[in-house]
Amino acid sequence: MKWYRKAADQGQAGAQSNLGVCYANGRGVSQDDVLANMWFNLAGASGFENAKTARAELSERISPNQMPEAQKLSREWKPKGQ
Repeated sequence: MKWYRKAADQGQAGAQSNLGVCYANGRGVSQDDVLANMWFNLAGASGFENAKTARAELSERISPNQMPEAQKLSREWKPKGQ
């Protein structure tokens, strides 16, 4: 988990997608659909196709109230060191 986070914080799409999976399933972290969606959004914006698919699947269970928060977090996220 530590290394996924370090890589994701640097903008690596594969690590961002892996973090999305961790948050979506509660693996190594508390399950959190908002954070899962945020990481899938970031990875998908970098062209990581698996993240786009995972985000679409997650959207079936995320509540309408949670979606704006996930989108806000995605917009505000910046890679570490920038």
